[in-house]
Amino acid sequence: MGQVLFIVWRESVEALLVVGILYAWLKNGDADARRGLPYLWAGVGLGILAAIALGAALVGFTEVLSGDAQDYFQTGMVLVACVLIVQMVLWMKQHGRTLKREMEESLEKSTRDANWWGITVLVALAIAREGSETVIFLYGLGFGQSGHVDASQYVAVLLGLGLAFLTFYILQLGGKYFSWRYFFRVTEIMLLFLGAGLFQTGVDKLIDKEILPTIVDQVWNSSAILDDSSTFGSLVATLTGYRAHPALMNLIAYAVYWLVVGFLARRASGRHAAMTKRTAA
Repeated sequence: MGQVLFIVWRESVEALLVVGILYAWLKNGDADARRGLPYLWAGVGLGILAAIALGAALVGFTEVLSGDAQDYFQTGMVLVACVLIVQMVLWMKQHGRTLKREMEESLEKSTRDANWWGITVLVALAIAREGSETVIFLYGLGFGQSGHVDASQYVAVLLGLGLAFLTFYILQLGGKYFSWRYFFRVTEIMLLFLGAGLFQTGVDKLIDKEILPTIVDQVWNSSAILDDSSTFGSLVATLTGYRAHPALMNLIAYAVYWLVVGFLARRASGRHAAMTKRTAA
């Protein structure tokens, strides 16, 4: 439940940020700019519908599959969710500081050309992107994989949405201790650990299918300290990739994950620095 709440909260805040930037620009603009507000809300609606359609398609597709085919599909979705989380963090690291300016420039062009449907498409794509990522992340965490959703998971989604609106409101107020930059920095780290947890889950599934070898079945057993089958231990395992009795393959996979993430993060930082220099020049 905790990991579902976190994903919905984080992705909803990002979607609210996009809508908030566009809404503020249109609302505070001239009369022509304010004419784009209905198209903004139309884009929000279309983006939400696209995300819901993807969720329904995933659940429906899972029900059609059976046996090994379903297991392989679910394993693939877990790994896809891991890749998308890393990609999203790296994208925000590279474009986060210029996101507002880029969106406002696109809006200004649409307003100048009276291309109101361009605003709808821009918003719909932004919301659909965040929504589809949320759907895939949640599916990777097991949300709806059995063909139904528990009431506790629905509660987690609602709590996540509520916390997202509250977080957005607090961050809009600004202040010494709260800022968008700090929020994204902290949650990016949390997301990367969640990605590590998803990657470990995918590795576990591949080991179960005997596609990957364990090499050594159990390197250690730390169940006495924190059992990953307990309620709290299971949450830690999902959010960080912790294993109480890992196989050697789990440890190798965990190390490879962080090495690859570190390399990609440094490369993204280098690209951002190069873009900043070109812009300044």
